[in-house]
Amino acid sequence: MDKWTTLEPVKLYNSATTTGARFLSRNLPSKVTPQRTLVGRLPDDLHAIILAYIPVPDIPAYSRTCRALSNLVRDGNHWQVRWDSLSIVTLGLGGVLDEIEARQRTLVSASRAAAPATIIVDDEDDFGDFSTGQISNRDMDFGDFVGFTATPAVSTFPSTSLPIAPTSSRAQFIRAHTLLKSILPSIQVSPHLILSTLFPPPLIPLQRQSQVLRALLQFLSPAVEPLRNWKPLRYNLRAAIDRFEASLLTAFDNADSKKNVEGMKEVAWASWEVWHDEREGEEWELGKVWAEKREVFYESGHWNPLKNFTSKNELEFNAMDEFMAYIMNSIREDGDIVVRVFPPPSGVLLAFSTRLANEVVSEYIISLLTRAREISNLVFLQATAASFVQAWKMVDSIMETDAGTKSVTTTQAEDVVYRMFETNMDEYLDEEIESLRLALDAICRDWEAKQKADASANATSGTQFLSSQNPAQVKRNVLASFTNVLLMPVTIVPRVGAFVATSGTAAANSIAMLNPQRWTGASRPQSSQINLASNSETTANLSVEDGSKTASAVPSPSQSSVNISATASSTKLGSTSSSVGFERLQLLLSLDVSLEIIHAARESLKRAETFQGYPGRYGHRVRETIEELFILMLQTLSERHILSGFSIATEQMRTYKPAEHEETASVAPLMQFFELVHIGDTIQSMIQVFFDKEMAPHIDRTDFLNGVVREKKHFENILDESVAKGLNAGTEVLMNQVEHIIWTRTEPREYYPQEGAHMELGPTKGCTEAITCLEKHCKLLKGSTNKEVLEVFYQEVGIRLHGILQKHLKRQIISLEGGFQVIADLNAYHAFIASLKVPAITSDFANLKMLGHVYIVSDAKDLAQIVRDVARYGGSFRPEDIYEFIQRRSDWKKIEKTVDKTMYNLSFKEDCIIS
Repeated sequence: MDKWTTLEPVKLYNSATTTGARFLSRNLPSKVTPQRTLVGRLPDDLHAIILAYIPVPDIPAYSRTCRALSNLVRDGNHWQVRWDSLSIVTLGLGGVLDEIEARQRTLVSASRAAAPATIIVDDEDDFGDFSTGQISNRDMDFGDFVGFTATPAVSTFPSTSLPIAPTSSRAQFIRAHTLLKSILPSIQVSPHLILSTLFPPPLIPLQRQSQVLRALLQFLSPAVEPLRNWKPLRYNLRAAIDRFEASLLTAFDNADSKKNVEGMKEVAWASWEVWHDEREGEEWELGKVWAEKREVFYESGHWNPLKNFTSKNELEFNAMDEFMAYIMNSIREDGDIVVRVFPPPSGVLLAFSTRLANEVVSEYIISLLTRAREISNLVFLQATAASFVQAWKMVDSIMETDAGTKSVTTTQAEDVVYRMFETNMDEYLDEEIESLRLALDAICRDWEAKQKADASANATSGTQFLSSQNPAQVKRNVLASFTNVLLMPVTIVPRVGAFVATSGTAAANSIAMLNPQRWTGASRPQSSQINLASNSETTANLSVEDGSKTASAVPSPSQSSVNISATASSTKLGSTSSSVGFERLQLLLSLDVSLEIIHAARESLKRAETFQGYPGRYGHRVRETIEELFILMLQTLSERHILSGFSIATEQMRTYKPAEHEETASVAPLMQFFELVHIGDTIQSMIQVFFDKEMAPHIDRTDFLNGVVREKKHFENILDESVAKGLNAGTEVLMNQVEHIIWTRTEPREYYPQEGAHMELGPTKGCTEAITCLEKHCKLLKGSTNKEVLEVFYQEVGIRLHGILQKHLKRQIISLEGGFQVIADLNAYHAFIASLKVPAITSDFANLKMLGHVYIVSDAKDLAQIVRDVARYGGSFRPEDIYEFIQRRSDWKKIEKTVDKTMYNLSFKEDCIIS
């Protein structure tokens, strides 16, 4: 019975308590949960978290709770956290520990040599020693600091008898703790004695002293809490560090006055070593004191910002060139001292440059812009952009000075100028938009006044595009010159000399090269000229290139002697429509005015692009301003120029009466309107080129919600709709002219000649002149609008001509001989329509040509069969329509009964009874 043991209760089921639950649990996948070691009632990972936060003096008591906690204290990962909190590796303070250890070894050796011989008793218990292998664990105590003692002390921190790896985080922390704690007695004295006690003669180098102080500061920190009374010790240490920094500041000032670069460097690096993380929000005192002594901050009175203005209140930035040269030289010279003296992480070069920008350069620019604002808005805008370009030179100087150390990034250098200039950005961006609005309004108002003056003087001008052999080639030449104008290098920073003298006319000279008459060979117009340089508020040259390049790019007077004469009206419809004659319709749109508007917008865009690299909120505002400037230009062109011009032209065309004009080969208003269409198409092409060159880099062209993309589409729609409305009215005018030609040029007996008269089987005079008129106007429209609009115009011409010819035939008396003349005319009309290559109307005219056969068939029964043949005319004419046409035959009275009887199998006179 002794071999029997008591049975322990066995748990039959793991979790399910019912039969159904047990059955269902069989199909559930088993979950493997990680095993967690419990120390008492808490898991070991929770104890590890606690160990990472409790102060060092409490660790021994915590570890003595049980053997499991003792092992956890010995092997836990919390030692890595504590070691990292000392920042020994991060701050490069390993040499400090080695030096303290060397001193301790010297003191211990000297102490042992003077002491009598003793027998050391090994009193290790089950926990073992807590030693580093280098310093006896008996010289170490993690309890409260009670004063320095050279006698061995029993460690109160439990440890293991197992050896500690010298490279483990625990061993490294214990070593640092022991070494730093051993010198704490030196900071328990009065604050004014701490430095002399801590660093007795012979003195160690200043940088090593600062490293010792920094190591102690990290040791006596809330992250470590090495002792219970660490706070008062830290207070004493902080007071000693302040005294140390004050002495360093004095030493640095003495070295600076003697131009002792090496002495300055030693003191600066020592001061930076003791500058701890708590002062990151402050400015380093040593760097600040050095910067305050620079002469550049006290010589601003030597530079007069008002010298950038001439006696005529024009800008010339030679004075600011000299000022910025002085600033950049100061950055290079003083920056060279910074690079050689101060530690790269201290940021002294960046702080010095920032202060130089905010206190010297900014003050200069503000005075300059204040005066510019008093002169005019345009001068203010030019001065703002030019000042920013000049100030940007600081970025290059900073990066050039810092090339050796790479302590300043390009972004940091750029932020120096960006932050300095922010105070001017709100006013500039608001003024840029408002200034362009006023400039565009001035251009339109000037043109309105010129239109009225030209109208009262009955000024006229011949066509330009239409007078050339190849209007499409003329437009290509104009666009090529326009592209060259956009690519011309101009300047943001005004210079004195020839360029300033020609800056007001450079744009006008460049634009004058776009005159179509230069390629058409037309005579120079005597009126309707525009001098784009007359409005100084809208003619400024902008770019980022050097002024010398700009001067060389300006066309010579011989190249720009002729201006575009086609000019436009921006007035309201009712104010000018009554004074615009048919010969002046082409003057309702102007390449000159359009180019002037584009040029004014380009000036503003180029100024705004100077700030396109701005980060943050102002960068967003700059991009919005660039888009708004382009949108404002499109709105002015579409609403105040193109829309009004086409509206007036359309209204005037509707008043044209062909009978009042002897000319039949051309329709005066339609010719002028076609010239207007060519000008409008050229303007649209220039806008597309301008968009591709200037705006596309700033936006996403595929974003249909973008304001620029939407406004550009709206501009194109307005132009297309204006052209379509005008073409509709023009088609009506043209076909009225064609009908007038056919009616007046067709002789009374053209299709009913005298018997025996000689006939030439060819188109009649009326037919020939009508086709000539149509061909001339249809050819003029080619190349001025898109293919779809052109096809619609051709189709409308064909449909209306078809109706006119039917009406014309129904007014004639046609004999059998005259029928051949009808067929000749219809063949000519069909050949013209076929040349337009619009299938829809070509088939109609083919059927109309077949209709002429009804006038040359002599047999009445055969004629009736032709009339009844519906398929013969492709469905264009019904039998009753053909019946109306054959009634115009001269022999109709003779053949009427036979035709009726054959067609309807009856005779109206014999079979119809009226009761």
